[in-house]
Amino acid sequence: MMPHWLTPRHATVAGLALLLLALWLVFPSGFSFRVATLVWISALAAVGLNLLMGLAGQVSLGHAGFVGIGAYAVALGPRHLGLDLLPSLGLGLVLAGLLALLVGRPILRLRGHYLAVATLGLGILIWLVLNSEVAITGGPDGIQVRRLVLFGWRVAGAETWYWITGLALVLGVLVALNLEDSPTGRALRALHDSEVAAAVAGIDVARAKLAVFVIAAVYAALAGGLLALFNRFVTPQTADFLHSIELVTMVVIGGMGSCLGAVVGAAVLTVLPQALTVFHDYEHAVLGLTIILFMIFLRQGIVPSLAALLARRVA
Repeated sequence: MMPHWLTPRHATVAGLALLLLALWLVFPSGFSFRVATLVWISALAAVGLNLLMGLAGQVSLGHAGFVGIGAYAVALGPRHLGLDLLPSLGLGLVLAGLLALLVGRPILRLRGHYLAVATLGLGILIWLVLNSEVAITGGPDGIQVRRLVLFGWRVAGAETWYWITGLALVLGVLVALNLEDSPTGRALRALHDSEVAAAVAGIDVARAKLAVFVIAAVYAALAGGLLALFNRFVTPQTADFLHSIELVTMVVIGGMGSCLGAVVGAAVLTVLPQALTVFHDYEHAVLGLTIILFMIFLRQGIVPSLAALLARRVA
């Protein structure tokens, strides 16, 4: 039995931190650390998107646009504004949040597939700007990102970035779980079930939806900034439609409404393509078939389905 002081929230964060340490002890090469770093970065964006989709029930098909804003901020801030990398990253978070705040007011009045199409249009607009403004963004060829230097220490190596992004993910999960357990989180769950009932209960539906949209955008921008700093290069592909679909798939496969599920979904969609390279020309077909099988046999997502199965076995 779980001790009274160890809540599910604390157990999730502690388990994730222990996983970071365990993987660090067993990983055999820099390639393993690189793949894990990409998992942590994708998981950070997926955790934010899960708050929007799984908790509040709002669909976003353009979320990669905010990832692109964060990524290009760390590339363009030093180049065009003379900023250091960390202030540039902070600027990217602010810009993503402000854009979500401004655009979210009108588009979050929409529902269902209308909202999905509106967010898709937002993502495409961001991608078009990044792709066409060659003089500023480098266009389709992308742009180089400076190496991060902290107090004279050059941040380099997959193992170093493994810890930086892993700790960022742990912090992001902690914040997300705290939000879920807060009055705001309960209000978001209420409007997920029924916006009309939530409004009758006194919840400001428009304000709650806008707040979680901004939070999800900031999560995505942080993930984008970390990705750009890690790769030291960024292209408009970071913000394209397929990346948005990939983020949505991570949330759905892992389990909508489950913070841990977003991490698991990110791990599956990042690691699985690496494992399927043995199929060569059939890699994408096998990946698609695998995702279909996940959805057929684990309909609620990996984490909620396995948790329900475990609960039935224990009972």
